[in-house]
Amino acid sequence: MRGGESEWVVPQPFQLPEFYVPYPARLNPNLDAARAHTREWARAMDMVDAPQNGVRIWDEADLEAHDYALLCSYTHPDADEPTLNLVTDWYVWVFYFDDHFLEMFKRTRDIDGGKAHLDRLKAFMPRHGEISAEPTNPVERGLMDLWNRTVPHRSEHWRARFIESTAALLDESLWELANINAGRVANPIEYIEMRRKVGGAPWSANLIEHVADAEVPAEVAAARPMLVLRDTFADAIHLRNDLFSYEREVLDEGELSNGVLVFETFLGIGTQEAADRVNDLLTSRLHQFDHTAVTEVPAMADDAGLGPADRAALLAYIKGLQDWQSGGHEWHLRSSRYMNADTRSSALAGPLGLGTSAARIVPSLLSPRRFDRFTHVPFTRVGPQGVPPIDMPFPLTLSPHLDHSRDHVVEWSESMGILAEGVWNETKLRAYDLPLCGAGLHPDATVDALDLTSDWLTWGTYGDDYYPVVFGRSTNLGAAKALTARLKTFMPLEGDMPRPGIALERGLADLWVRTATGMTPENRVSFRTAVTDMLDSWLWELANQAQNRIPDPVDYIEMRRKTFGSDLTMSLCRIGHGRRVPPEIYRTRPVRAMENAAMDWATLLNDVFSYQKEIEYEGEIHNAVLVVENFLGIDRTAALAVVGDLIDARMREFRHVTENELPILFEDYDLGDEARETLRNYVGELQNWMAGILNWHEGCHRYTPEALEKHTAPAAVQALGTTGLGMTGLGIGTDRIGTAALRLLPTLPR
Repeated sequence: MRGGESEWVVPQPFQLPEFYVPYPARLNPNLDAARAHTREWARAMDMVDAPQNGVRIWDEADLEAHDYALLCSYTHPDADEPTLNLVTDWYVWVFYFDDHFLEMFKRTRDIDGGKAHLDRLKAFMPRHGEISAEPTNPVERGLMDLWNRTVPHRSEHWRARFIESTAALLDESLWELANINAGRVANPIEYIEMRRKVGGAPWSANLIEHVADAEVPAEVAAARPMLVLRDTFADAIHLRNDLFSYEREVLDEGELSNGVLVFETFLGIGTQEAADRVNDLLTSRLHQFDHTAVTEVPAMADDAGLGPADRAALLAYIKGLQDWQSGGHEWHLRSSRYMNADTRSSALAGPLGLGTSAARIVPSLLSPRRFDRFTHVPFTRVGPQGVPPIDMPFPLTLSPHLDHSRDHVVEWSESMGILAEGVWNETKLRAYDLPLCGAGLHPDATVDALDLTSDWLTWGTYGDDYYPVVFGRSTNLGAAKALTARLKTFMPLEGDMPRPGIALERGLADLWVRTATGMTPENRVSFRTAVTDMLDSWLWELANQAQNRIPDPVDYIEMRRKTFGSDLTMSLCRIGHGRRVPPEIYRTRPVRAMENAAMDWATLLNDVFSYQKEIEYEGEIHNAVLVVENFLGIDRTAALAVVGDLIDARMREFRHVTENELPILFEDYDLGDEARETLRNYVGELQNWMAGILNWHEGCHRYTPEALEKHTAPAAVQALGTTGLGMTGLGIGTDRIGTAALRLLPTLPR
């Protein structure tokens, strides 16, 4: 544990980069009162000068030097004195928990003791009623006090979200501990996902709602814009903390959960360059926050029909998130907990006196990299790129019903009208050979089941092609949004559906009846959500296309899972599991990590195969190779290699989770034999899923140069492709969106 400033040794392992600081930091006038209060509270909870099992966690000098009251006074500048005291106590508690867990369980590599400690803490966060457990240590004592002072003032919905984020913050400390024991450094995608949970920023976002007395309306709390605001807020906080805490965590504590170390290891670069890359990602996440707040939140509020009070709460919440970013940065510049000697003694950081943070804003806003993602030239000629070596450790098995499904898909597509709208024809459909993919995904399927899988793959791929051709070139976002809303009505949870009009509607209506009939209610809801997420992700792509905006890397990875329809096809696997596996098991970290790793492996694989098709022939910007080119500022050959390394890393993570973490999950949840066997079979299904997808990419005629010349229209023809479909009236059931109305929709410049 580090105390005063004199303990820091210069030179530091790297020079802190120039940070993007878009908002001025302000200081709460109740700072001194919070400092006095928190000293008394920490002592009352036995957090100061009270060794645990003979080990000193904090003494008075530690608490004073870390100055959590300063942190909260910067991050919550408008809180009144009682509220500032409360939130400061929460941060004292969470940092004490972190240091206590380090000394008691991380340094000693005591996983069993860590599990027992975390399990007891759940008793101090009841969903309903009062706490009945008796605290036995400062962590439990502090949590009990804070819970009783906070939760009764909030809604049931907020309490549920706060329990979830607090439990994640606590429980995922075991993930860090397990990696330390195994000497394992996470890959970048895994790290970002896990750091959100163990780093506690979603928990901080919940506290912002409490401090501002501005709860996020329940009807939009799970909407994409709110999740993006929360996640970009979290990622920026954690990446900033990783830069300041590298010396403390990596060199002193032996920690492996640090973004700088992750970039060093994955990219094979030096510490200074890794720190600069982490700062680039931090900046990108803040740009994504700004973009979402300005372009997505207002539309979401309109769609949800939020009233003035709820809109005011949203604005207060967003302001609170911005205050936290700025205030957290100022605190890191001053707290002796972190590596900041050069900033406190150098002019590199600009003026550091109170009230001077605004002086650092203008250079941040004028950074040229802020505009890089808008400068891509569509339809750039790239030529064939080749595919990096792909490791496939799982055997391929194909269904014996493949040839039958190949003929069936053509008949089904023709009956749905898919071959009559000018986007696809039979030659193209047969060349794409989507039953080949289905035959690998579900090698043991019956004839009917393979036909159903092949039809879903056909419908989803057709929709993925249809949206950019019909709506993308004309930036007809209003018409696309109207169609998406219509499509969702063909997946009723109960009752009837409207009469379908165009092929996408007829296909979805047919598939929904064939799939949802016989499903349990919870499976029907889950499957509908998977399809809905894919539909909404196509709108996200269109919006980026209209702005010629290459996505932020993290946003791209997470949305790519949806645009690819990954969860839809995985849901087809889970449907057969019935009630043999408790639903909450599918929400655990190991299962989600296993699924996400498989999804990312498949989507990144698709991107390296489809690079020429998308960039050169379609003017697309949603491709991981292009995203990496833009983010790292490297050429496409180097970017292709980086994406290849990510593909390999996600496969290694999939195998790590299935071989090492699932057995622990079985024991932790005391799963019965049937549930264990079902999950083992699910692992096999995902292995088939990946092997089948690779085989399809290698065997279909969709991405080769010859196929592109034959099946992909030149850019000029694509640009006019909406003439016959969008601008002459989009058939929707018995109604049509008139072309006059379409011409009134705003058209963004491209």
